[in-house]
Amino acid sequence: MINVHYLLLTSIAILLWASLASLALSLNHIPPFFVLSLSLLIGGSLSLPRWRSWQFQPSLLFIGVAGIFGYHFLLFMALRLAPAVSANLLNYLWPLLILLMTPLFFKEFKLTKLHIIGALISFVGAVFLISDSNQDWSTEYLVGYFLAVLAAITWSSYSLLSKKFSRFGSATVGLFCLISGVMSFISHLIFEGDVSLTHKDTLMIFLLGIGPMGVAFYSWDRAVKKGDPRVIATLSYLTPLISTFLLIIVNKQPITQAIIWSMLAIVFGAFLANLSAISAKTQRHKK
Repeated sequence: MINVHYLLLTSIAILLWASLASLALSLNHIPPFFVLSLSLLIGGSLSLPRWRSWQFQPSLLFIGVAGIFGYHFLLFMALRLAPAVSANLLNYLWPLLILLMTPLFFKEFKLTKLHIIGALISFVGAVFLISDSNQDWSTEYLVGYFLAVLAAITWSSYSLLSKKFSRFGSATVGLFCLISGVMSFISHLIFEGDVSLTHKDTLMIFLLGIGPMGVAFYSWDRAVKKGDPRVIATLSYLTPLISTFLLIIVNKQPITQAIIWSMLAIVFGAFLANLSAISAKTQRHKK
């Protein structure tokens, strides 16, 4: 039951994060830190009914705020200083990093050849899915590339530390989001200009806050605490796959052969990486 539970929670987070690009598409005229601040405040407010469960230890607050605010801050700055496609591609190193870093945090989780090969196949699929023929890897964007990689390291470390310090409940994630929302608003005041919102903009920000910046964070937190991070990491490569598929539907774009092959690579890699876990589960049931 526990395995099914954490896989369900992982799936919820993946689906909600996959919808992020489609929802944000209608908000690309609004400064990103402003959108991030409001959506995080909305997402964090979901935990207000359980505020008595919040834990205020400085170490936990540092991990949580560094994970949520730090990750988004680094990613947004990377997108400012490097081509968006290249920066986003480097950002999607985080599932692979979670997989590779798991044995460093938890001695009971070992990596097999299937884990590594499967994750690499999924990553290659994500590369072809996100990248295009006009990819620009000029050295003038090195700072942006570095920040994108640092963002990936930040999120993978936060995810694994959430499991390692599992004593804090998922309600505390709401506190992380609220603090991160305030810090994002400060970043907006420093880096961005004035904002004017329409009723549609307000609705889209609300949906972002409830879903990708709200329920997704709580689901992810519970999933990594309960589940196998190796399995969660490889399944996470479904995020760019589903995100691209949703964008194709929204924009009414044709599905090219390259997209099909990329999607197949991501799915096959995720299956291959989890094959050992599936086999182990089958053996336990036989016993």
